[in-house]
Parts: sequence; C-alpha cells; structure tokens
Amino acid sequence: MKKTLASLLTVASLALSTHALAAGAGVPLDKAPIDPSNAESLQRGAQTFVNYCLSCHGAAVMRYNRLQDIGLTEEQIKNNLMFTTDKVGEQMKVAMAAKDGKNWFGATPPDLSLIARSRGTDWLYTYLRTFYRDDTRPTGWNNLVFDKVGMPHVLWELQGEQILHVEGEGEHAKKTLKLVKPGTLTRGGENGQFDNHEYDQRVGDLVNYLSYMAEPTQVKREQIGYGVLLFLILFLIPITYLLKKEYWRDVH
Repeated sequence: MKKTLASLLTVASLALSTHALAAGAGVPLDKAPIDPSNAESLQRGAQTFVNYCLSCHGAAVMRYNRLQDIGLTEEQIKNNLMFTTDKVGEQMKVAMAAKDGKNWFGATPPDLSLIARSRGTDWLYTYLRTFYRDDTRPTGWNNLVFDKVGMPHVLWELQGEQILHVEGEGEHAKKTLKLVKPGTLTRGGENGQFDNHEYDQRVGDLVNYLSYMAEPTQVKREQIGYGVLLFLILFLIPITYLLKKEYWRDVH
C-alpha cells in the first residue's frame, strides 16, 4: 500500500510541471540511445545520477540494492554510489531539504523515479544537452526545450557553456546553440568546432538509467514475453497439425 501511494504521489508531482512539454513543443527532439540491456551504460548512468542529480532530486521508488540487477555488487554500491544513507536497502532519497529547494529554485525539484515516463526519453536527452547561458535568469541558465527553466545546468562543467543564436523573428525564428567554452567532456577541434560525442554519451547513459529506473523489470519482462511466444509457437504447431490430421482423417 505504501509503495502504491508513493508511486501515485510521484506521478502527481511530475504532472505539476507538464507545461514544459508545451514549452519545448517547437524544438525537434533528438533520439535518445536507450538500451536497457546495456549494463555498462546503466552503471555509468547510475554513477552520473548519484553524483549530479541526487543532491537535489530524489528517486523514492528506487532502492540502492536494485542496482545489483545491473551488475553492481553490494560493496560497489556502498563504496561508490551511497552518499545519503549507509543502508543498501534504503530508497534513493534526496540530499537537499524540500524547503531549501523551493527557496532556491522557486519550486521543489521533482522526484525522478518516473521522469522518463512522464517526459519521454527523447525529451530528457535533448533537454540535458540544450542548456545555454542567460544572464536574465536567476541561475544564469536557460534551456532550449524548457524556456525559463528554474533548474541550473548541473552538468555545465562537463559540457561547457553554450550561447543562444537567433535568426529571424516571431514564429519563424531559428534558434541554434553554439558551444563557446568547452567542458571536460567537450574537446576543441578545427575551425572553432567542438567534439560533443563524449558528453552526449554521458547524457545518453544518464537518460538510459532514468528509463531503467522508471521500469526496472523491463528487460526481464521482455525476456519472459519472448519465452512465452516461443512456447506458444512450439506448442501450437504440433497441436494444430494433429488436429488437422484428426479432422481430415475420414476425408483422406
């Protein structure tokens, strides 16, 4: 009962900010590299989540010991991923108090347990890669798919700093982002271009983990589904053949 109530509260908290989807409706979304069977990607995503997201956002429906399902040992979880508790069976609770979050950002940062289902993985993947510098915002950051976002760019040291370039006016204005200051995961190239591949991969791993966290049993569910289909095929073919022989026995 408590788990069900927690899930409902999580969905409700995410629904409060669904206007963000409309805010980014005119921005084409990039395809997120989601692969729930890639354990290494999920592990990297979990590490990024606890290092950069868990200080403000919680994941109350997820427990640390579930990370063993993606190939981590209990010792690895305790030594590398647990900063807000010392019990591996505890929920992934936020380190920041809800009151502080509301005071600092204008609203309490939502729980991220079901964020991938609420927003969609493509939205999240594009959102985390389209922050840009905006001195008019309290945090100094804005976002291409979520205009006037209250969240700061927590991954800016990895990505660097982007600026917004607008061509045209009104509805037909073309908005593009230009990386002007590289981060630790964006390297400079020729002609002032930057290589974003490493940063995009890190964000992809994070979104992959957020997708997994929203449905940890997805891989197992699909495996069971394939097994059931295979069983039905192997079972029905001989049964169908025997029934056909029985029905047509007198005719032949």
